[in-house]
Amino acid sequence: MADFNKKVYSIVSRIPRGWVCTYGHIALLAGSPRASRIVGAAMYRAPAGLPCHRVLYRDGGLCCDRAFGGKEAQRQLLEAEGVSFLPDGRVDLKKHLWLGEEP
Repeated sequence: MADFNKKVYSIVSRIPRGWVCTYGHIALLAGSPRASRIVGAAMYRAPAGLPCHRVLYRDGGLCCDRAFGGKEAQRQLLEAEGVSFLPDGRVDLKKHLWLGEEP
């Protein structure tokens, strides 16, 4: 489990400003495509300074209210990086989804 978390943290640390990634895609990049919930648990215990606010649900939805001070705080962090949102409050993944390559 510790090795998987290290992989997850390494991947999350590479998500560029203005880009986002989903829990499921991080799990895929880490070699365990069905482990999106484990990625979520790793984000909950992530080290300080990791850009966890850039990790979203598969539909572009923001995190639960327990993380980052709530959805509004996560939205503010993402907007400050230039991330755009759809009218329903989800991130526009067509514009901002990072798939693991440099943008």
